This record gives sequence, structure tokens and C-alpha cells, in this order.
Amino acid sequence: MPEERFKKAIDDLVRRLRANGYIKTDEMERAFKTVPREEFVRPDMRSHAYHDSPLPIGLGQTISAPHMCVIMCEALRLKPGLRVLEVGAGSGYHAALCAEMVAPQTAQNPGHVYTIEIVTGLIEFARDNLERSGYADRVTLIHADGGIGLPEHAPFDRILVAAAAPSIPRPLIDQLGPGGIMLIPVGGRGFFQELMMMEKDEDGRVVERRWGGVAFVPLTGKYGH
Repeated sequence: MPEERFKKAIDDLVRRLRANGYIKTDEMERAFKTVPREEFVRPDMRSHAYHDSPLPIGLGQTISAPHMCVIMCEALRLKPGLRVLEVGAGSGYHAALCAEMVAPQTAQNPGHVYTIEIVTGLIEFARDNLERSGYADRVTLIHADGGIGLPEHAPFDRILVAAAAPSIPRPLIDQLGPGGIMLIPVGGRGFFQELMMMEKDEDGRVVERRWGGVAFVPLTGKYGH
């Protein structure tokens, strides 16, 4: 797919995401246009990079549809300076999108994204994608069990879980800082779950809200299926 066609495909998709109410802010639009999604898909999927649908990345895993990535980024209210934990790095795309919002090149006080991947075969794929796209300095990729989180780097301002858990892992709630927000799909292994938002107030109280039905691959590991 020639570079000029990527630009047209991006512009067309952004217009649709704006019209459907997914992209709500100029910051989200800028980040979406900046991160090259075509660099985070398999070579045989590059021509489909800006179709608004999930794409296979191998080993039974997928890169989420663009609209779902945007929904989650907007719901997390990402801004420069925030520390973000992502569970389920996959191809590295969503981590890069978050990094573009919390640590843009112009930020005086940049944030950082920590992303965990449990599938061994995806680590090199995600790392190569992040390095090639210029996000390796803003995203720390770790091979570990995401349900356990990263207590050594906690607390986090935002936590994004990109795989469906049977219930909300307690370690992730504990690692969410005061004033923090977590998004996590909760449900069975089948492709329908409930997207849950957890907000922790300054006193450590947690409020749950339901954000509707979603379809994610299952979380594995100690707190997974």
C-alpha cells in the first residue's frame, strides 16, 4: 500500500470515527494520525491497517479495532505526564497510542507507558514495532503475567487491560493510584464481555461503572481464564 494511500485511509477513518462520536478530542485525533498503525500489523495485513476491525497478529491474538482503541484512550482521559500500565501489549500499537498522548514529543513533563505481555512469541514482534516506530523510549515492554501487574513501578495513574478477565484482579486495583482510572473487560472466554471502569478517589475508595459490551481475547495467567 503506497504511503499516499495510507494518508487517505487515515483521513477517511478519522472522519468516520469523529462522525460516530468515537474521537472526541483534538488530542486523540493528533495521536491517532501520528502513530503508524501499519507498522504494528503483520506484513500481509498492512493493506488492512486502517480498516475499522480487529486483525490477527498470530498465536491466537489480535490487534483491536481502531474504534475500540480510541474508545479506551478517550475514556481514560489520557494527558501528558500520566503513568500508564497496559496489560496485554499484543503488537504494541495501543501502548504507542497511549504514549503519544501521555508523552508527546513536545511534553515538558512526559509520562510513561509500561506494557506487559505474557505470550512469549509476541515480545519480539511488539519490541520491533515499538523501536521501528520511535516509541521504545516512551514505552517499557515487559514479559510477565499482566494480572499481577508491576508492583515495583506502582502506583499508576491509569491502567488499561486489553484482555478479558473472569473478574477484576485485586493486584491491579491495589496498584491504581488515588485519582486513577482503570478500564478492564470482564467476562467469559467467549467473545462478549462487559467493559468496566474503575475510578479510585483520593481516599482510596473505588467506584465501578459499566461501559457496555465488548469482545476481547481472554486474559491468561494467575488471574485469567
